[in-house]
Amino acid sequence: MAVLEHALLRVRAGPESEFEAAMAEARPLIEASPGFISLEIRRPTGTGQPYLLLAEWQSVEDHRDGFRQSGRYQQWRALLHPFYDPMPEVSYFGELL
Repeated sequence: MAVLEHALLRVRAGPESEFEAAMAEARPLIEASPGFISLEIRRPTGTGQPYLLLAEWQSVEDHRDGFRQSGRYQQWRALLHPFYDPMPEVSYFGELL
């Protein structure tokens, strides 16, 4: 059963276009990860609202123990984490009801 990773990405006001460029650069890093299925990033509809990240993985472990422990994640962090305030919290969701 695949799992859905959910995170609200609160990007500091001002550098949204730079964040979006960094996300485009970072995207291949996550896409190359074992167990990765898909990634969706949604722009906020209003000022000051977070971006929505939805990533589908074959398992929580593929994200948490695979991607998050990899060199690709260190590159992802370097590209994206400077934009966040505060750091995003990640949640996982299982099967559809």
